[in-house]
Amino acid sequence: MMDSQNTLWYKENDKNKQTAHEVLEQVYVALKEKGYNPVNQIVGYLISGDPTYITSHMGARKLIAKYERDELMEELVQEYLKQF
Repeated sequence: MMDSQNTLWYKENDKNKQTAHEVLEQVYVALKEKGYNPVNQIVGYLISGDPTYITSHMGARKLIAKYERDELMEELVQEYLKQF
């Protein structure tokens, strides 16, 4: 019999989780393939949080939803600042 007083913890397998960098790359490709301007669409999503800025093509909308917008922005800023 299970003890219903204790919380069970579920830990996602980190080996299968894509990095924010990888997700942004895949979303970029999906948007490009569908004929959108990927930069404008990603910026629109990051500012508004509206998932309709991201196409569902190639599962891009589901992928990007796995990360909080601030985590994605952090990844973008880190990559940008690497050039300095």
